[in-house]
Amino acid sequence: MSASKWVSTSMPYLTPREKGQGDAWSADAAAQGRRGSQRIVHAGEVPAPTEVARLLEVPAGEPVVVRQRLILLDDEPNELTDTYYPIGIARGTGLAGTAKIPGGAVTLLARLGHVGALVREDVTAGMPDEEERKALRTAPGEPVLRLTRLTLDRDDRPIQVDRMVMPTLRQQLRYETRIG
Repeated sequence: MSASKWVSTSMPYLTPREKGQGDAWSADAAAQGRRGSQRIVHAGEVPAPTEVARLLEVPAGEPVVVRQRLILLDDEPNELTDTYYPIGIARGTGLAGTAKIPGGAVTLLARLGHVGALVREDVTAGMPDEEERKALRTAPGEPVLRLTRLTLDRDDRPIQVDRMVMPTLRQQLRYETRIG
């Protein structure tokens, strides 16, 4: 595996952080001797795309809150992530703004009383659109991985949908499941 390849695991991004801890991405990258940062490209209310509406159990086109980010690893594009929240959870909170959220969004959700209990992830591969290709600086003809993550609370209510796009040649996804 080349030094620039990133091994991605989901667990650090699913649990709230302790007070004073930075965001999960920066900490995860630092633990691997790398530098992780992100740029908020857009945040605010948007009409729910069809797939997001289905996952959040709202009508297509109904307003939801989105945070669109460019995730950087050692100052190079590593991932595009759009995170969607139901209006009833995110409207008027830091999730709807472009400011950095201390401890990250999952920590803020927990403070607001919304804790994830079940996560479902679907991964597909395909070709990026031109905007994704430019943002991620992929070569022409290079495919991307698309990961969609749905987070449900203890009552099986959806609280968050993440849609991530990652260059296949720079990513490795690792899934670890504790049994018993």
